[in-house]
Amino acid sequence: MSQEPDSSPSGPVRMATIWCPDWPVVAAGCPADVPAAVLRAHRVVARTRAAADEGIVIGQRRRQAQQRCPSIMLLDDDPSRDAREFESIVRTVAEIAPRVDVVEPGWMSVAARGPSRYFGGDEAMATHVRDAVMGVSGIPVGLQAGVGVADGRFAASVAARLGVRRGHPVVVAPGGSRDFCGPLPIGWLQTLDEVDADLVDLFVRLGLRRLGELAALDPSDVLGRFGPVGAHAHRLASGTDIRPANTVDPAPERRLARVLDDPAAQSEAVVFVAKQLADELADRLGADGRVCTRLVVLLETEHGERSERSWYRSAGMSAAAMVERVRWQLDAWVNLPRGSEHEITGGVTLVRLAPEEVRADDGVQLGLWGGQSDADRRALRSIARLTTLTSETAVTVPVWQGGRLPADRYRWMPATLVDLDQRERAVSRTATGAGIDGRSGPWPGCLPAPAPATVFDEPLPLDVLDARGQVVRVSGRGTMSADPAAIRLLLGSEAEGWQRGPLSTVRSWAGPWPVDQHWWEPTRHRRLARFQMLVDGDDGDGGDDGSEQRAHLVIAEHQHWYLLATYD
Repeated sequence: MSQEPDSSPSGPVRMATIWCPDWPVVAAGCPADVPAAVLRAHRVVARTRAAADEGIVIGQRRRQAQQRCPSIMLLDDDPSRDAREFESIVRTVAEIAPRVDVVEPGWMSVAARGPSRYFGGDEAMATHVRDAVMGVSGIPVGLQAGVGVADGRFAASVAARLGVRRGHPVVVAPGGSRDFCGPLPIGWLQTLDEVDADLVDLFVRLGLRRLGELAALDPSDVLGRFGPVGAHAHRLASGTDIRPANTVDPAPERRLARVLDDPAAQSEAVVFVAKQLADELADRLGADGRVCTRLVVLLETEHGERSERSWYRSAGMSAAAMVERVRWQLDAWVNLPRGSEHEITGGVTLVRLAPEEVRADDGVQLGLWGGQSDADRRALRSIARLTTLTSETAVTVPVWQGGRLPADRYRWMPATLVDLDQRERAVSRTATGAGIDGRSGPWPGCLPAPAPATVFDEPLPLDVLDARGQVVRVSGRGTMSADPAAIRLLLGSEAEGWQRGPLSTVRSWAGPWPVDQHWWEPTRHRRLARFQMLVDGDDGDGGDDGSEQRAHLVIAEHQHWYLLATYD
């Protein structure tokens, strides 16, 4: 009887881990000497060295970060950007090791045995990898890299993070992972997303503050008290991380591939094919009670160009998560610099998904508060049901893409192409508007938070009048003919003649904030000025009674005024 490809070897595999700390803020292009932080779900997930010097820490809430450093630049989280910018580093390491296992943008690992033999030992191999990563051209300033080599992924990942602090690669001797992990705080299990915070807190309350103290317990006692999750934590603390390395091809019967008769030149077509394969793969694994934790994605063009990446997620990947990673990989491949060795020059003709590692699907225990609720799961099932009743493109969700105007910040994508299990990445964004990277955001010149509550699909035409009842004009230099005194909406259409609505008095206003974007593309060039205005409600007789005040976002473009959004 043949052995299952996901079964564990007899001992931990020698692994090398490369870790780039605070990668999201590096990918955003923010200099290290500028206090800046990237927020996800209103918590700091990455910060520059200057921000760290000001007391900004990972996990800090947004308001606390602003109190600690009022001048901090808050950047929007964008996993697609992080994966795209990380592609050059992945390709550099892939030239040294045969197969790179991408855990997340900024974090990857490889089996160390082959590269170590080639370069003459673990120390030489780790030094060579670190020098190669630090020497990648086109990487934004502020890049740091740590390399760790040890038995098992967990110990190697810890060593890589310690390597950043020490300024050189950290190599743990073969068989020494238990002694290496023993004196470390038990919080490393949570830092590397191996167990949740509640279990770590329980360990601490029981007096287990070091990994060595957990490793000293009897494995059967840990299993009986804490279940499979506790047994997994015990194995990591003991240095016996025996999960298989990503160095062998998956079983042929588990590969799903689609050959396209007509090469797909559009990303949407490739993602659509990947979605069909991901659904079939998830159904096959689900029927066996399994979930994919490591997925190999292969894309090939009609000219023979290939892009192969291995994606890892310890909690397992749903079909939507697989599709999202295919989209990241394809986006990074398409955006490679012109003339590069791996540039894509033809349409995609082959899409293949291969589950490299699977595990039993133990399910997820819902928490009493926080995280994904039962209502969230019912909403996901409802979306899936609506998709089957209509079509895969009929049900859409907003996904962050960035922009200086409220209507540009999000785009609607089919729900089947978004990993809705990770709602923070798909929908929740800080929308602070401060940033460096003018291509993918955050967007310099974007209005700061709070964001408008109502954004109109089509801007509403209106008149902005001065105290004499004349329309206020804004010049190309941003100067105004007079101060705004009142506004009124224009109803109907220009062809049928505008019907002017009642006047609303402007109590206060701010601006103008000019925007001149896409000047290099005549068809997309926009030049406008933005204003924020606080106005009184109207009494129906062309005047206002001052009963209710509302704030609006107004723009002046081509000598016309428009209402873009309203703050409620």
